[in-house]
Amino acid sequence: MKRIFLILLGVFLLLQFFPIDRSNPPVKSEIQTSAEIKEILKRSCYDCHSNETVWPAYSYIFPASLLISHHVEEGREELNFSEFGLLAEKKQNKKIYEIWEQVDEGEMPPKDYLLLHPNSKLSDKDKEILKQWSDRFSEESE
Repeated sequence: MKRIFLILLGVFLLLQFFPIDRSNPPVKSEIQTSAEIKEILKRSCYDCHSNETVWPAYSYIFPASLLISHHVEEGREELNFSEFGLLAEKKQNKKIYEIWEQVDEGEMPPKDYLLLHPNSKLSDKDKEILKQWSDRFSEESE
């Protein structure tokens, strides 16, 4: 039993030396919106949906490093506020409306993210601000 534990510990320690991509590419064309909306997005969304990810200390420890890196990669692929301005206007409008849909359905920010980042939780006021913002784009996105 002791031998198995030591082997597993050795593998765990060895895996710490395999680098995981935690890069932040340059911001190309950030979303243009009010300071109020931008503050909400930066606080609750930017870690996974921008090129301005703040990589916490636990993102350097395997297996969390692998999971977080993958989560950020998927988030950026779906919606990247650091490249938002490169999208066609109709696509931007659709994405803005989809932001509200995700928030309204309780999908964003994800519950597991909120466990470690409680100040990312959207207040009722934040949600109302995002709803009003997205409502301006709902008809244009259809």
